[in-house]
Amino acid sequence: MENVIPHNYEVTSADRNVLNNHRSFLIWFTGLSGSGKSTIANLVESKLFEKGIRTYSLDGDNIRKGINNDLGFSPQDRTENIRRIAEVSKLMIDAGLVVLAAFVSPYKKDRENIKSIVKDVNFVEIYINTSIEECERRDVKGLYKKARAGEITNMTGISAPYEAPENPDIEVKTENESIEDSTKRIVDYITSKLQLNNE
Repeated sequence: MENVIPHNYEVTSADRNVLNNHRSFLIWFTGLSGSGKSTIANLVESKLFEKGIRTYSLDGDNIRKGINNDLGFSPQDRTENIRRIAEVSKLMIDAGLVVLAAFVSPYKKDRENIKSIVKDVNFVEIYINTSIEECERRDVKGLYKKARAGEITNMTGISAPYEAPENPDIEVKTENESIEDSTKRIVDYITSKLQLNNE
């Protein structure tokens, strides 16, 4: 952008990582509404916090009530929603935090754009693979019932598409694996990524 000149600061992201004694990056949980994204992200964050890792969680509710409260659920607004979340995550990574983001994020192109914003090396994609039938059975927020009744349009899995990741770093099938086991598997996977010498 014209007349926007970045300022170079003395304290760098690498400095903050050294101070924290761990690397910072983004763990992105994607899946249908009701798949268990936020539940698993919350447990993963708790385990990391117990290990002394500096973390912060972002999810649809806390973002859409604040920074993205001007956006709806059209394809264009969904894309902008994810772009803003990626930019916020980039700032938090620079601040030295391990960011956990739980969002439906139904479009592959949007998830690819997250990688380009935060850089591939700072991106871990976790696909919470729960069938639409199971998500609808759980219907934690009553959204599927409203979508079936025509009260909600652009409901992912019902009237809007979900493009599943083809090569996620981790795939969790919640109907076949306990929450405890999947949480452990995720924590085990990212533990090596936390090491400072793992550049």
